[in-house]
Amino acid sequence: MTKTVKKMSMGNQLTFTGGGEMDNGMNVALSFVIDQGDGVTASTAPFDAHTLSVGSDAMGTITFAGEGASAAVDTIDTTAAGDIWNNTFTYTAPTSAIGDEKTLLWALPSFVDGLDAKVSYTGARSGRDSDISYALTYTGIEGASISYGIGSTGGTDSSEGSDVTVMKASFAFGPVSAAMSINDYGVGGSENTSAQEQSSYKVSYSVTDDLSISYGSETHETTGNSFDQEFSQVSVSYTTGGLTLSASTTEAENATTENNEESLWNIGLSFA
Repeated sequence: MTKTVKKMSMGNQLTFTGGGEMDNGMNVALSFVIDQGDGVTASTAPFDAHTLSVGSDAMGTITFAGEGASAAVDTIDTTAAGDIWNNTFTYTAPTSAIGDEKTLLWALPSFVDGLDAKVSYTGARSGRDSDISYALTYTGIEGASISYGIGSTGGTDSSEGSDVTVMKASFAFGPVSAAMSINDYGVGGSENTSAQEQSSYKVSYSVTDDLSISYGSETHETTGNSFDQEFSQVSVSYTTGGLTLSASTTEAENATTENNEESLWNIGLSFA
């Protein structure tokens, strides 16, 4: 089993936001993020994510992002277990749907009770095709949430893009809640050798109003690989007043190579 060193970290982003309601009832919001050396280029430095949103009850909300955008399907692609693979393990997740920059995301107004609908358009770039993405989430059944989304990684001049499909469902029964998800990444012309699928589930139990325990699992399969990457996590959270203390232990198997094992502990403290 690989031992990981103890780490401490601190964010280095500075975010500027502003917004308000216009005389015609439209809501406008603007956000810019300054982030030290986060993949900036001469044309975007020193800014990282930057967005402009305009919306109303009648039209929904339209967001234009110059950088740091999410395609519609990316807004729901977190696995049921909460992307526990993304926990400093040496593992490269499947490519998300294209939507990192120059993307329009439209959160449609509510036309069916309990139904949230989003659609996005990402423009073509040098050597990259444009893409349209969709996401639907239905919460009209008490205690349940069901989501479906579809998009693409975007094709290039030399190859077809990968289809991205997300399916999620969660249900709550008193103190117990359960969730499951499947994220499928079919790969254009080479889907027989490199298609990927993330399957995940999570079960949570609220012992009291202040104490909760959960177990989550994720399995990542890649066509052509002789092994699957597997991740699991046990978490405990305790809240008292405005203080929340959390702890988790995460295990990874085959994260980098076959028979490789890694382990990680996380402890968190937050103030409301």
